[in-house]
Amino acid sequence: MSKKTFLHRFATLSLAAVCLSTPLISQAATPALVSTSNLTYGVAATFMPFEFTRDGKLTGFDIDLINAVAAKLSLTPQPMQMEFKGLIPALQGKRLDIINSAMYINPARAEQVDFVPYLKIGSRVVVAKGNPENITGRDLSLCGKNIAVTLGGIEESQARADNQKCLQANKPAVNVMTFPAATDSAVAVAQRRADAEFLSTPGAVALLNEKGDTFEATGDEFEADTHIGFALRKGDSQMKSLIESGLSQVVADGTYQKLIAKWQFPASVAMF
Repeated sequence: MSKKTFLHRFATLSLAAVCLSTPLISQAATPALVSTSNLTYGVAATFMPFEFTRDGKLTGFDIDLINAVAAKLSLTPQPMQMEFKGLIPALQGKRLDIINSAMYINPARAEQVDFVPYLKIGSRVVVAKGNPENITGRDLSLCGKNIAVTLGGIEESQARADNQKCLQANKPAVNVMTFPAATDSAVAVAQRRADAEFLSTPGAVALLNEKGDTFEATGDEFEADTHIGFALRKGDSQMKSLIESGLSQVVADGTYQKLIAKWQFPASVAMF
């Protein structure tokens, strides 16, 4: 099954599940929680505008969303911060109830965890202001360039796929530079250690709004059919039903759309 077919089928089934899920927590099966009355979630708070810290406080679209979902479920949200690469092992080790960290859904991850999707996004190529290397987007202009990506994220797989395209075209290889967080990738571009960064479209909007004198985007948005979602332990149907129930209520009362507007996301990202 192709990636596009997988994402289409997954999103269609998951959207139907959210819309049909009962909005009453009392009617949903109650799963075992890491901590009674709390919703313990793992987050790598380094991916603006989804999850990041500002003035020492955890903030972002995902943080607002999980707070709203937890409130509907009469649970207290409890974040557990860690590096992105540690999120799935922590979930599988039952240290977390869910992962809430703008996790991109792909076939490899879907073999390890289950998902409740809530956004559909694409990515952009971000370069230093003035585009000194004349990169024209996600194309062969990347060949021979240093591309900064988040270690273990979808951006890394995208950059490595681009490297293969360069090699097949008898062009110089892409040097894929991996960093723990998108913020580190941005710093590498600003310091000219990297020529470009792959970044989600909402992330690029936030970065350019904040530091438009340092960065710019080049080329078209790509892979705009990528979904992100809450990740749950494989086969944990009770937790999945619970999160779908909370999410359906947040969508129904208009909070979901208000958060899309608050964080200045393009309308195309909304799934509901």
